[in-house]
Amino acid sequence: MKIKGFLFIVIFICCISNLFGQDNTLSIDNALDIVRKYHPVVKQSFLRKEIAKNELRASNGVFDPTIEISNQEKTFDNKLYYKYTSTEFKIPLWYGIDIKMGAENNIGERIDPTLTKNQNAYAGLSLDPFRGLIVDKRRAIVNQAKNIVELTNNEQLLVINDMMLEVATAYWTWVNAYYNYSILTKTVKNNTERYEVVKNSFYSGDRAPIDTTEALTQLQNFEVLQAQAEVDLQKARFELNNFFWTENGLPYDLDASIQPSTIFEIEKIQNQDIGKLDELLTQAAQNHPKIKMNASKSKILDIEKRLKTIELFPSLKLNYNVLDNNLNNIYANLNSYTTANNYKYGLSMSLPLFQRQARGELAKTKNKIEDLNWDTKYITLEIENKVRSSFAEFHALKKQINGNEQIVNANKLLFDTENTKFQMGESSLFLINSRELKLIETEQKNIALKAKLYLSIYKNLWSRGIFN
Repeated sequence: MKIKGFLFIVIFICCISNLFGQDNTLSIDNALDIVRKYHPVVKQSFLRKEIAKNELRASNGVFDPTIEISNQEKTFDNKLYYKYTSTEFKIPLWYGIDIKMGAENNIGERIDPTLTKNQNAYAGLSLDPFRGLIVDKRRAIVNQAKNIVELTNNEQLLVINDMMLEVATAYWTWVNAYYNYSILTKTVKNNTERYEVVKNSFYSGDRAPIDTTEALTQLQNFEVLQAQAEVDLQKARFELNNFFWTENGLPYDLDASIQPSTIFEIEKIQNQDIGKLDELLTQAAQNHPKIKMNASKSKILDIEKRLKTIELFPSLKLNYNVLDNNLNNIYANLNSYTTANNYKYGLSMSLPLFQRQARGELAKTKNKIEDLNWDTKYITLEIENKVRSSFAEFHALKKQINGNEQIVNANKLLFDTENTKFQMGESSLFLINSRELKLIETEQKNIALKAKLYLSIYKNLWSRGIFN
């Protein structure tokens, strides 16, 4: 047992390591894969999908054949008043037709005079023309269940689509916080070294006391920014932790040693593309789960409208049975004159005079259809605008990054030049500090823009409803 437990732990650790990458890094694909496999909300969406499938299976039960056996007996003062024994087998078919066959045995001194004494058998059918031939209520129920399955499938895709965007947002926020903290950590290290150089220069008489104060103030300023950046990084990691679960349904804490695998290479950014706007809009209109959900709802309401409309018609029920002593005779003589005079039929009709319930229910369904049509128009426009917005955001950020990359390079050149002049004693600490502050500001902005660019790619997938 100990060996099995040890092996399970080793296998689990290997699986998690594989998801997070072999080099202790976490990519966006790894993060999304973990959520797809283990997140409770995703698993719940699959359960709702299974529930819908089981509802479809249950709806098909309207076509299940049934067998009914009945036995009634009355004895009083040692007299057998009656004994009724009957067996009936019924097969429901399309168009509201029921085929049924059965056998009866009615004996006793005081049986119901409408019943045939002793053994007899029957075979026949029953139907409601309005609720079967005009509108097949049974098939309508099954079709509604099929559309509910389709509706649930798209609900699941919508849940995962929204969940993936939340994960992507948390991931790129974490990446931005990580690189921001890295920039400030490197800056604190550089300023610590510069402060030591300035302090030693002061001790040797090469610099004024005010230079040490200025160097120390710059260092302390960056230390404060680094501390805040560390807090922001921890918060971003905790936000990302909300989406990570183990296979056993337990929360998984992202270790502080895990690093983003994303490297913001400008060449890769320049090669990023999301396609043409017209194609994206077409894809969104055809594939977005919300639009497909409304299409399924429309089909369900259309079936409901037909069912409500048929309620305005009279309820007409027809029954016809061929009778004989046993079923074998019925099968043998069904097309002959032997059974021509052995039959039983019935006809019943009912119709509410004012039909207020049927008219009210039909009017409610029509109102639902109109409401859904307006909702579909609004959702279609909303989705289209989201696609346009994310498309515009992507290309705007791409231009900003190209421009900001040049600004970063220019500021880095100015800082390096100023730093070289400072080391040669030809520049002041004030100038080098100013250059460094401007460089840090543009570097942080550059990282934020790149994180937003990659997030805009996933926003575009989400706006089209295919981020799953």
